[in-house]
Amino acid sequence: MSDRPTPDPRPYGFEVVRLARLEARLVTYDWAWARDNAARIDDNWRRRRAAQPALFDGPVLVACGCAIDDDTCRLDLFKTPYSRFLAYRDGGSPDGHVANAFAAIVPWSADGAVLLGRMGPHTANAGQIYFPCGTPDLDDVRGESVDFSGSAARELLEETGLRVPDGATEEWVCLRGEGQLAFLRPVRFTEPAAALVERMELYALREDEPELSGIVTVRGADDLDGAMPGFVRAYLASAFEAETGAADVTP
Repeated sequence: MSDRPTPDPRPYGFEVVRLARLEARLVTYDWAWARDNAARIDDNWRRRRAAQPALFDGPVLVACGCAIDDDTCRLDLFKTPYSRFLAYRDGGSPDGHVANAFAAIVPWSADGAVLLGRMGPHTANAGQIYFPCGTPDLDDVRGESVDFSGSAARELLEETGLRVPDGATEEWVCLRGEGQLAFLRPVRFTEPAAALVERMELYALREDEPELSGIVTVRGADDLDGAMPGFVRAYLASAFEAETGAADVTP
Protein backbone atom coordinates (compact mmCIF):
# COMPACT_ATOMS: atom_id res chain seq x y z
CA MET A 1 0.00 0.00 0.00
CA SER A 2 1.34 3.45 -0.95
CA ASP A 3 1.96 6.13 1.68
CA ARG A 4 1.17 8.83 -0.89
CA PRO A 5 -1.80 11.01 0.21
CA THR A 6 -4.94 10.78 -1.89
CA PRO A 7 -5.16 13.80 -4.26
CA ASP A 8 -7.85 16.34 -3.40
CA PRO A 9 -10.75 15.65 -5.83
CA ARG A 10 -11.62 19.39 -5.83
CA PRO A 11 -8.36 21.33 -5.28
CA TYR A 12 -9.10 24.94 -4.25
CA GLY A 13 -12.81 24.22 -4.76
CA PHE A 14 -12.53 23.36 -8.47
CA GLU A 15 -13.46 20.15 -10.22
CA VAL A 16 -10.66 19.04 -12.56
CA VAL A 17 -11.84 17.18 -15.68
CA ARG A 18 -9.51 15.99 -18.42
CA LEU A 19 -10.96 16.18 -21.93
CA ALA A 20 -10.00 14.85 -25.34
CA ARG A 21 -12.55 16.97 -27.20
CA LEU A 22 -14.13 20.40 -26.71
CA GLU A 23 -17.07 21.56 -28.85
CA ALA A 24 -18.53 25.06 -28.44
CA ARG A 25 -21.40 26.72 -30.27
CA LEU A 26 -23.14 30.10 -30.35
CA VAL A 27 -26.81 30.13 -29.26
CA THR A 28 -29.47 32.71 -28.40
CA TYR A 29 -30.30 33.13 -24.72
CA ASP A 30 -32.64 35.38 -22.75
CA TRP A 31 -30.54 36.42 -19.76
CA ALA A 32 -33.12 37.30 -17.11
CA TRP A 33 -30.53 38.34 -14.52
CA ALA A 34 -29.10 41.03 -16.79
CA ARG A 35 -32.54 42.31 -17.68
CA ASP A 36 -33.54 42.55 -14.01
CA ASN A 37 -30.30 44.19 -12.84
CA ALA A 38 -29.78 46.97 -15.38
CA ALA A 39 -29.16 49.66 -12.74
CA ARG A 40 -26.64 47.47 -10.91
CA ILE A 41 -24.82 46.81 -14.19
CA ASP A 42 -24.64 50.53 -15.01
CA ASP A 43 -23.34 51.42 -11.54
CA ASN A 44 -20.69 48.71 -11.69
CA TRP A 45 -19.56 49.85 -15.15
CA ARG A 46 -19.20 53.47 -14.03
CA ARG A 47 -17.14 52.35 -11.03
CA ARG A 48 -14.95 50.13 -13.17
CA ARG A 49 -14.40 52.75 -15.87
CA ALA A 50 -13.47 55.37 -13.26
CA ALA A 51 -10.70 53.08 -12.02
CA GLN A 52 -9.66 51.73 -15.45
CA PRO A 53 -10.70 54.08 -18.30
CA ALA A 54 -9.30 51.73 -20.97
CA LEU A 55 -12.10 49.19 -20.44
CA PHE A 56 -14.27 48.73 -23.55
CA ASP A 57 -17.90 47.63 -23.53
CA GLY A 58 -17.75 45.34 -26.54
CA PRO A 59 -19.63 42.06 -27.08
CA VAL A 60 -18.28 38.95 -25.37
CA LEU A 61 -19.42 35.32 -25.23
CA VAL A 62 -20.67 33.78 -21.97
CA ALA A 63 -21.70 30.18 -21.29
CA CYS A 64 -25.32 29.18 -20.65
CA GLY A 65 -24.90 25.42 -20.96
CA CYS A 66 -22.18 22.82 -20.42
CA ALA A 67 -22.48 19.05 -20.82
CA ILE A 68 -19.54 16.69 -20.22
CA ASP A 69 -19.89 13.12 -21.47
CA ASP A 70 -16.88 10.92 -20.76
CA ASP A 71 -13.97 12.93 -22.25
CA THR A 72 -16.05 15.25 -24.49
CA CYS A 73 -17.46 18.64 -23.49
CA ARG A 74 -20.22 20.45 -25.37
CA LEU A 75 -20.57 24.11 -24.52
CA ASP A 76 -23.29 26.65 -25.37
CA LEU A 77 -22.41 30.36 -25.41
CA PHE A 78 -24.34 33.56 -26.07
CA LYS A 79 -23.41 37.15 -26.87
CA THR A 80 -23.66 39.90 -24.25
CA PRO A 81 -22.06 43.32 -23.60
CA TYR A 82 -18.89 43.20 -21.53
CA SER A 83 -20.43 45.51 -18.91
CA ARG A 84 -23.12 42.92 -18.15
CA PHE A 85 -20.62 40.09 -17.92
CA LEU A 86 -18.31 42.15 -15.69
CA ALA A 87 -21.09 43.09 -13.25
CA TYR A 88 -22.17 39.45 -13.11
CA ARG A 89 -18.64 38.26 -12.42
CA ASP A 90 -17.92 41.03 -9.91
CA GLY A 91 -21.11 40.07 -8.08
CA GLY A 92 -20.05 36.44 -7.67
CA SER A 93 -22.06 34.91 -10.55
CA PRO A 94 -25.34 35.21 -8.61
CA ASP A 95 -27.91 33.35 -10.72
CA GLY A 96 -26.01 30.09 -11.31
CA HIS A 97 -27.33 29.63 -14.86
CA VAL A 98 -24.52 31.48 -16.62
CA ALA A 99 -20.78 30.84 -16.36
CA ASN A 100 -17.59 32.64 -17.29
CA ALA A 101 -16.13 30.28 -19.90
CA PHE A 102 -12.72 30.86 -21.47
CA ALA A 103 -9.75 29.02 -22.94
CA ALA A 104 -6.04 29.35 -22.33
CA ILE A 105 -2.80 27.79 -23.43
CA VAL A 106 -0.67 26.58 -20.50
CA PRO A 107 2.97 27.01 -21.65
CA TRP A 108 5.19 24.24 -20.26
CA SER A 109 8.90 24.68 -20.86
CA ALA A 110 11.25 21.89 -21.90
CA ASP A 111 12.71 21.83 -18.37
CA GLY A 112 9.36 21.33 -16.63
CA ALA A 113 8.27 24.85 -15.65
CA VAL A 114 4.94 26.55 -16.26
CA LEU A 115 4.93 30.19 -17.39
CA LEU A 116 2.25 32.66 -16.31
CA GLY A 117 1.73 36.39 -16.68
CA ARG A 118 1.01 39.09 -14.13
CA MET A 119 -1.75 41.33 -15.48
CA GLY A 120 -0.92 45.00 -16.05
CA PRO A 121 -2.43 47.84 -13.99
CA HIS A 122 -4.70 49.03 -16.84
CA THR A 123 -6.47 45.64 -17.22
CA ALA A 124 -9.70 44.44 -15.56
CA ASN A 125 -7.75 41.85 -13.52
CA ALA A 126 -4.77 44.02 -12.58
CA GLY A 127 -2.15 42.25 -10.45
CA GLN A 128 -3.54 38.76 -10.87
CA ILE A 129 -1.26 35.98 -12.10
CA TYR A 130 -2.64 33.53 -14.64
CA PHE A 131 -2.23 32.03 -18.08
CA PRO A 132 -2.60 34.24 -21.18
CA CYS A 133 -6.33 34.16 -21.84
CA GLY A 134 -9.40 36.29 -22.44
CA THR A 135 -13.17 36.12 -22.65
CA PRO A 136 -14.11 34.76 -26.09
CA ASP A 137 -15.74 37.21 -28.48
CA LEU A 138 -17.22 37.42 -31.96
CA ASP A 139 -13.78 37.05 -33.56
CA ASP A 140 -13.86 33.43 -32.34
CA VAL A 141 -17.16 32.56 -34.04
CA ARG A 142 -17.01 30.28 -37.10
CA GLY A 143 -20.57 29.93 -38.40
CA GLU A 144 -22.42 28.40 -35.45
CA SER A 145 -19.23 27.15 -33.79
CA VAL A 146 -16.94 28.97 -31.37
CA ASP A 147 -13.23 28.28 -31.87
CA PHE A 148 -11.86 27.92 -28.34
CA SER A 149 -8.55 26.54 -29.59
CA GLY A 150 -8.07 29.55 -31.85
CA SER A 151 -9.11 31.92 -29.06
CA ALA A 152 -6.50 30.47 -26.72
CA ALA A 153 -3.76 30.58 -29.37
CA ARG A 154 -4.61 34.18 -30.26
CA GLU A 155 -4.46 35.33 -26.64
CA LEU A 156 -1.10 33.59 -26.17
CA LEU A 157 0.32 35.33 -29.23
CA GLU A 158 -1.11 38.76 -28.38
CA GLU A 159 0.07 38.73 -24.76
CA THR A 160 3.41 36.93 -25.04
CA GLY A 161 4.48 36.75 -28.69
CA LEU A 162 4.61 32.93 -28.45
CA ARG A 163 3.01 30.71 -31.07
CA VAL A 164 1.68 27.23 -30.38
CA PRO A 165 4.29 24.80 -31.78
CA ASP A 166 3.29 22.90 -34.93
CA GLY A 167 1.97 19.45 -34.11
CA ALA A 168 1.22 20.25 -30.45
CA THR A 169 -1.28 17.83 -28.93
CA GLU A 170 -4.75 19.29 -28.43
CA GLU A 171 -6.00 17.97 -25.12
CA TRP A 172 -7.90 20.01 -22.55
CA VAL A 173 -8.32 20.25 -18.81
CA CYS A 174 -11.61 21.77 -17.61
CA LEU A 175 -11.57 23.58 -14.25
CA ARG A 176 -15.16 23.99 -13.03
CA GLY A 177 -16.04 26.08 -9.98
CA GLU A 178 -16.77 29.60 -8.65
CA GLY A 179 -19.00 30.35 -11.66
CA GLN A 180 -16.13 29.62 -14.04
CA LEU A 181 -15.42 27.10 -16.78
CA ALA A 182 -11.71 27.38 -17.50
CA PHE A 183 -10.59 25.26 -20.46
CA LEU A 184 -6.82 24.90 -20.32
CA ARG A 185 -4.70 23.38 -23.07
CA PRO A 186 -1.24 22.34 -21.79
CA VAL A 187 1.41 22.80 -24.50
CA ARG A 188 5.05 21.71 -24.17
CA PHE A 189 7.60 24.03 -25.80
CA THR A 190 11.04 22.85 -26.90
CA GLU A 191 12.89 25.68 -25.12
CA PRO A 192 13.83 25.95 -21.44
CA ALA A 193 11.98 28.41 -19.22
CA ALA A 194 14.74 31.04 -19.26
CA ALA A 195 14.70 31.25 -23.06
CA LEU A 196 10.91 31.51 -23.19
CA VAL A 197 10.85 34.23 -20.53
CA GLU A 198 13.45 36.20 -22.47
CA ARG A 199 11.33 35.99 -25.63
CA MET A 200 8.21 37.09 -23.76
CA GLU A 201 9.98 40.02 -22.09
CA LEU A 202 11.46 41.23 -25.38
CA TYR A 203 8.01 41.06 -26.94
CA ALA A 204 6.55 43.17 -24.11
CA LEU A 205 9.22 45.85 -24.64
CA ARG A 206 7.95 46.35 -28.20
CA GLU A 207 4.37 46.95 -27.01
CA ASP A 208 3.10 50.46 -26.25
CA GLU A 209 0.91 49.14 -23.40
CA PRO A 210 1.56 45.43 -22.80
CA GLU A 211 -1.19 43.45 -21.09
CA LEU A 212 1.35 41.73 -18.84
CA SER A 213 3.48 43.55 -16.31
CA GLY A 214 5.76 40.55 -15.75
CA ILE A 215 6.31 36.83 -16.25
CA VAL A 216 6.07 34.31 -13.41
CA THR A 217 7.81 30.91 -13.54
CA VAL A 218 6.33 28.05 -11.52
CA ARG A 219 8.21 24.79 -10.98
CA GLY A 220 6.15 23.13 -8.27
CA ALA A 221 3.34 23.45 -5.76
CA ASP A 222 5.57 25.52 -3.45
CA ASP A 223 5.51 28.31 -6.04
CA LEU A 224 1.74 28.86 -5.86
CA ASP A 225 0.88 32.48 -5.11
CA GLY A 226 -2.15 34.13 -3.55
CA ALA A 227 -2.39 36.43 -6.59
CA MET A 228 -3.27 33.38 -8.70
CA PRO A 229 -7.03 32.80 -9.13
CA GLY A 230 -8.44 29.56 -7.77
CA PHE A 231 -8.62 27.83 -11.16
CA VAL A 232 -4.89 28.48 -11.71
CA ARG A 233 -3.89 27.07 -8.33
CA ALA A 234 -6.24 24.10 -8.83
CA TYR A 235 -4.68 23.28 -12.20
CA LEU A 236 -1.11 23.67 -11.00
CA ALA A 237 -1.68 21.61 -7.85
CA SER A 238 -3.24 18.84 -9.94
CA ALA A 239 -0.61 19.02 -12.69
CA PHE A 240 2.39 18.94 -10.37
CA GLU A 241 0.82 16.13 -8.37
CA ALA A 242 0.54 14.15 -11.63
CA GLU A 243 4.12 15.05 -12.61
CA THR A 244 5.45 13.91 -9.23
CA GLY A 245 3.47 10.70 -9.40
CA ALA A 246 4.82 9.91 -12.87
CA ALA A 247 8.39 10.58 -11.72
CA ASP A 248 7.96 8.20 -8.76
CA VAL A 249 6.91 5.26 -10.94
CA THR A 250 9.86 2.88 -11.37
CA PRO A 251 10.03 0.80 -14.55
